[in-house]
Amino acid sequence: QVQLVESGGGLVQAGGSLNISCAASGSIIAISAMNWYHQAPGKQRELVAAITLGGKTNYADSVKGRFTISRAMAKNSVYLQMDSLKPEDTAVYYCKMSTILGNDYWGQGLQVTVSS
Repeated sequence: QVQLVESGGGLVQAGGSLNISCAASGSIIAISAMNWYHQAPGKQRELVAAITLGGKTNYADSVKGRFTISRAMAKNSVYLQMDSLKPEDTAVYYCKMSTILGNDYWGQGLQVTVSS
């Protein structure tokens, strides 16, 4: 059974940085994409950053130039480096891994709080 385990969240002051990680345990075959989403209180979950099998990245406009997604395919892991954090980045962050077979796996969620 595949589980995604996230780590690295916490509290940081505005302007600071955090690096959050997500690693898959169990056997996950043929990953096609790895994504990070966030969900702020009272809002819908939205895509923050994505990276494809070929390494192409995509970012939400709100984080472009500040966040960087990367991966380690051999470790079935994805990372999100968050710089110049803003209070509006406060949210629960979720990783998602998708496979070419059409399976989606989600992490349990990680709180990131940015104080002003």
